[in-house]
Amino acid sequence: MSLKDKIDLNRLPSHIAIIMDGNGRWAKEKGKNRIFGHSNGVESVRQVSECCAELGVKHMTLYAFSTENWNRPKLEVVALMELLVMTIRKETKTLMENNIRLKAIGNLNTLPSRCYNELMESIEITKNNTRMELVLALSYSGRDEIIQTTKKLATQVANGELNTEDISEELFSSHLFTHDMPDPELLIRTSGEHRISNFLLWQLAYTEFYFTEKYWPEFRKEDVYEAIINYQNRERRFGKTSEQVSTGDAK
Repeated sequence: MSLKDKIDLNRLPSHIAIIMDGNGRWAKEKGKNRIFGHSNGVESVRQVSECCAELGVKHMTLYAFSTENWNRPKLEVVALMELLVMTIRKETKTLMENNIRLKAIGNLNTLPSRCYNELMESIEITKNNTRMELVLALSYSGRDEIIQTTKKLATQVANGELNTEDISEELFSSHLFTHDMPDPELLIRTSGEHRISNFLLWQLAYTEFYFTEKYWPEFRKEDVYEAIINYQNRERRFGKTSEQVSTGDAK
């Protein structure tokens, strides 16, 4: 039986988030520059996106560029932005062929204009696709997202549009970048690092984490299958006991 055949398609995570880590280290081990690693990571994005769409995963969020990444050497940042422009332009056709809708979250207004325009164009072209939603987290910070949401609610309270007693988890979630999608059920991080690096801090409260030693440019469909099988072998209790979960007791 293949790895794919071991997956229970009735218990797929509806939303998978991925921290694509290790491009630079992978390239360094091969005697290449960091951009070589980022370029090869694009093939992993293509394979993983197609794989998740084929399985029936409805949402996939990729941590493509954090606000902290702006602090990297200028030449690397410029090259990354150029790579992003070329990749979006090239892969829009692939998204259409696979019926995948593109979306982006983060402080998108800080992106270079060419990058922003290509991104918006691809989002517009793919907006009616229904098979899966591919979300790119660009110039993204989990802490900043929470601060922005807090400011929005605080302004509504100050303007008399909202009572503090009405602020709930549901209301807070409805003002996040991810307000129109479920929280991730599975987080995958490559390259052996065991941290979430300011990614979806609110949304990952009850997410299952899966870490792999593989660098992102090495990550392929079989690795996705392994991560999902690992996820399906876990018991998700959400604060309940195992007995409550097994009997369906919601109290």
